[in-house]
Amino acid sequence: MYSVLLLCGGVAGVTTVLFGFGGGFVVVPLLYTLLIAVHGPNSGIGQAVMHIAVATSTALMVFAASLSTWRHHQRQTVQWQLVRPLVGYIAVGAVLGAAAAVSLSGEWVRWAFIGYLALTIVDAILRPGFLHQSGSDVRPMRRGVTAMTGTLIGAVAALLGVGGSVMTVPLMRRRGASMTAATAMANPLSLPMAVSGTATYVLLSANHPALGGWYAGYVDLRALLVLAVGSWLGIRLASTWIGRIPDRMHARVYLLLLTMVLVVMAFVH
Repeated sequence: MYSVLLLCGGVAGVTTVLFGFGGGFVVVPLLYTLLIAVHGPNSGIGQAVMHIAVATSTALMVFAASLSTWRHHQRQTVQWQLVRPLVGYIAVGAVLGAAAAVSLSGEWVRWAFIGYLALTIVDAILRPGFLHQSGSDVRPMRRGVTAMTGTLIGAVAALLGVGGSVMTVPLMRRRGASMTAATAMANPLSLPMAVSGTATYVLLSANHPALGGWYAGYVDLRALLVLAVGSWLGIRLASTWIGRIPDRMHARVYLLLLTMVLVVMAFVH
């Protein structure tokens, strides 16, 4: 199990630095599948499997998004003047999203994950502005739009454990960003969600009786450690490709990865 986690942690690191995913699109379906296979669907862990997958994925983002943000900052691909106004609103939204996830059944969270992925893919394909070549400057948003958008991004990302990429990358693309710029901004925007969301998951589920000693609330600490090591290796490997992938190919691979995760989550349960 842990060798698979290490490998998929590496994949999560690659997708974090190149696509801004924060690892959630890899880690959530991976942990969901592995924990069901190891513990069975009727065990205490099996009953809480989707919550565990989402909470552990959110905790991994604290590490992966921090390291990836530093790598992008070194390459000067992050437009900080556009990131800063969204940070506080995303943190507030993340608390709301994590609290909602803890109160919902795991099956509801799973179908919310699947539904949001499907809507994102269809919207990116059918609505103009995502797949076309774009520039590197992003049109700023008004203050009220920034507040609503940031809160919604934080809430959805923490609810589903997927980081901000699923919302911030399409948003920034439609406002004029290249894929390199859009994915670069997705990483620091995932950080407030990851910190607030992880703290909320741990605090609201700290007394869960059936998970055992290696859990902090719903966060699987052993899996988190192995995933973090793999993620560090993946980020180091992928950092050399920052800004070197053709824009149209970058956008298409982003949508392909979303589609692959959608299929896994829809058919593995």
